[in-house]
Amino acid sequence: MAIASAIIKGGPLAPSLSGIVYFSDVTGGVQVCISVRGLPNYKPAADNQPPIGPHGFHIHQFGNCQVGNPEDPFQAAGEHWNPDNQPHGNHAGDFPVLFSNNGRALMCFFTDRFKVRDIIGKAIIIHQNPDDYRTQPAGAAGKRLACGVIRSVR
Repeated sequence: MAIASAIIKGGPLAPSLSGIVYFSDVTGGVQVCISVRGLPNYKPAADNQPPIGPHGFHIHQFGNCQVGNPEDPFQAAGEHWNPDNQPHGNHAGDFPVLFSNNGRALMCFFTDRFKVRDIIGKAIIIHQNPDDYRTQPAGAAGKRLACGVIRSVR
Protein backbone atom coordinates (compact mmCIF):
# COMPACT_ATOMS: atom_id res chain seq x y z
CA MET A 1 0.00 0.00 0.00
CA ALA A 2 1.56 3.28 -1.15
CA ILE A 3 1.40 6.36 1.06
CA ALA A 4 2.47 9.91 0.26
CA SER A 5 2.26 13.25 2.03
CA ALA A 6 2.64 16.95 1.38
CA ILE A 7 3.73 19.42 4.04
CA ILE A 8 1.69 22.59 3.44
CA LYS A 9 3.35 25.96 4.00
CA GLY A 10 1.70 29.31 3.58
CA GLY A 11 3.23 31.94 1.34
CA PRO A 12 3.29 35.71 1.64
CA LEU A 13 -0.52 36.02 1.45
CA ALA A 14 -1.11 33.57 4.34
CA PRO A 15 2.18 33.09 6.22
CA SER A 16 0.56 31.38 9.23
CA LEU A 17 -1.13 28.69 7.09
CA SER A 18 0.39 25.24 7.66
CA GLY A 19 -0.59 21.61 7.64
CA ILE A 20 -0.26 18.23 6.02
CA VAL A 21 -2.06 16.16 3.40
CA TYR A 22 -1.85 12.34 3.36
CA PHE A 23 -2.61 10.15 0.36
CA SER A 24 -3.13 6.40 0.91
CA ASP A 25 -3.86 3.77 -1.71
CA VAL A 26 -7.05 1.92 -0.78
CA THR A 27 -9.17 -0.56 -2.69
CA GLY A 28 -10.36 1.13 -5.87
CA GLY A 29 -8.56 4.45 -5.40
CA VAL A 30 -6.99 6.80 -2.87
CA GLN A 31 -8.03 8.19 0.50
CA VAL A 32 -6.99 11.83 0.90
CA CYS A 33 -6.82 13.42 4.37
CA ILE A 34 -5.87 17.01 5.14
CA SER A 35 -5.29 18.87 8.39
CA VAL A 36 -4.49 22.60 8.15
CA ARG A 37 -4.49 25.62 10.41
CA GLY A 38 -4.11 29.31 9.74
CA LEU A 39 -6.76 29.47 7.00
CA PRO A 40 -8.29 32.91 6.57
CA ASN A 41 -11.80 33.13 7.94
CA TYR A 42 -14.72 33.42 5.54
CA LYS A 43 -15.62 36.86 4.18
CA PRO A 44 -18.68 37.19 1.96
CA ALA A 45 -18.37 38.60 -1.53
CA ALA A 46 -18.57 42.41 -1.63
CA ASP A 47 -17.87 45.25 -4.07
CA ASN A 48 -17.54 42.89 -7.06
CA GLN A 49 -14.89 40.87 -5.21
CA PRO A 50 -15.26 37.11 -4.66
CA PRO A 51 -15.65 35.72 -1.15
CA ILE A 52 -12.61 34.71 0.85
CA GLY A 53 -13.24 31.02 1.48
CA PRO A 54 -14.26 28.34 1.39
CA HIS A 55 -10.85 27.64 -0.07
CA GLY A 56 -10.05 25.91 -3.34
CA PHE A 57 -7.86 22.82 -2.81
CA HIS A 58 -6.14 21.11 -5.76
CA ILE A 59 -3.30 19.03 -7.08
CA HIS A 60 -1.24 21.15 -9.48
CA GLN A 61 1.05 19.96 -12.30
CA PHE A 62 4.52 20.63 -10.93
CA GLY A 63 6.11 20.05 -7.54
CA ASN A 64 7.57 23.55 -7.43
CA CYS A 65 6.59 25.71 -4.46
CA GLN A 66 8.84 28.66 -5.22
CA VAL A 67 7.01 31.83 -4.22
CA GLY A 68 8.02 33.89 -7.25
CA ASN A 69 5.86 37.03 -7.30
CA PRO A 70 4.79 37.62 -3.66
CA GLU A 71 1.54 39.24 -4.84
CA ASP A 72 0.66 36.18 -6.97
CA PRO A 73 2.67 33.33 -5.44
CA PHE A 74 3.29 29.69 -6.39
CA GLN A 75 2.73 30.08 -10.14
CA ALA A 76 5.64 27.65 -10.75
CA ALA A 77 3.30 24.84 -9.60
CA GLY A 78 1.49 25.18 -12.94
CA GLU A 79 -2.19 24.59 -13.55
CA HIS A 80 -4.54 22.00 -12.03
CA TRP A 81 -3.35 18.47 -12.65
CA ASN A 82 -5.52 17.13 -15.46
CA PRO A 83 -3.96 13.94 -16.89
CA ASP A 84 -7.03 12.88 -18.91
CA ASN A 85 -7.79 16.33 -20.43
CA GLN A 86 -11.18 16.84 -18.77
CA PRO A 87 -13.02 20.16 -18.47
CA HIS A 88 -12.59 21.95 -15.16
CA GLY A 89 -14.74 20.52 -12.43
CA ASN A 90 -13.71 17.04 -13.50
CA HIS A 91 -9.90 17.32 -13.31
CA ALA A 92 -8.29 14.48 -11.39
CA GLY A 93 -6.72 17.20 -9.22
CA ASP A 94 -9.99 19.01 -8.39
CA PHE A 95 -10.77 18.42 -4.71
CA PRO A 96 -13.57 19.56 -2.38
CA VAL A 97 -13.19 23.06 -0.93
CA LEU A 98 -11.82 23.65 2.57
CA PHE A 99 -14.05 25.42 5.09
CA SER A 100 -12.23 27.49 7.71
CA ASN A 101 -13.41 26.75 11.23
CA ASN A 102 -11.58 29.41 13.22
CA GLY A 103 -8.66 28.86 10.86
CA ARG A 104 -8.71 25.04 10.93
CA ALA A 105 -9.89 22.48 8.44
CA LEU A 106 -9.89 18.69 8.77
CA MET A 107 -11.22 16.51 5.97
CA CYS A 108 -10.88 13.05 4.44
CA PHE A 109 -12.38 11.87 1.17
CA PHE A 110 -12.04 9.11 -1.44
CA THR A 111 -11.16 9.49 -5.11
CA ASP A 112 -10.90 6.85 -7.82
CA ARG A 113 -9.18 9.23 -10.28
CA PHE A 114 -5.57 8.18 -9.54
CA LYS A 115 -3.24 6.06 -7.44
CA VAL A 116 -0.57 7.45 -5.12
CA ARG A 117 2.23 6.62 -7.59
CA ASP A 118 0.61 8.97 -10.15
CA ILE A 119 0.91 12.11 -7.99
CA ILE A 120 4.42 11.85 -6.52
CA GLY A 121 6.25 15.08 -7.32
CA LYS A 122 3.10 17.13 -7.95
CA ALA A 123 2.06 20.08 -5.77
CA ILE A 124 -0.89 20.74 -3.48
CA ILE A 125 -2.22 24.30 -3.59
CA ILE A 126 -4.73 25.97 -1.27
CA HIS A 127 -6.43 28.98 -2.86
CA GLN A 128 -7.95 32.15 -1.42
CA ASN A 129 -11.39 31.77 -2.98
CA PRO A 130 -13.84 28.92 -3.49
CA ASP A 131 -13.60 26.80 -6.62
CA ASP A 132 -16.75 27.16 -8.70
CA TYR A 133 -16.03 23.84 -10.50
CA ARG A 134 -17.11 25.30 -13.84
CA THR A 135 -15.02 28.33 -14.91
CA GLN A 136 -12.35 27.19 -17.36
CA PRO A 137 -9.59 26.32 -16.91
CA ALA A 138 -9.23 26.68 -13.14
CA GLY A 139 -12.52 27.49 -11.39
CA ALA A 140 -11.88 31.12 -10.42
CA ALA A 141 -10.30 29.92 -7.16
CA GLY A 142 -8.15 33.01 -6.91
CA LYS A 143 -4.71 33.56 -5.49
CA ARG A 144 -2.58 30.75 -4.15
CA LEU A 145 -2.19 30.89 -0.38
CA ALA A 146 -0.14 27.78 0.38
CA CYS A 147 1.80 25.04 -1.36
CA GLY A 148 3.32 21.63 -0.62
CA VAL A 149 5.10 19.02 -2.72
CA ILE A 150 3.72 15.46 -2.68
CA ARG A 151 6.43 12.99 -1.61
CA SER A 152 6.38 9.25 -1.15
CA VAL A 153 6.29 8.00 2.43
CA ARG A 154 6.45 4.33 1.43
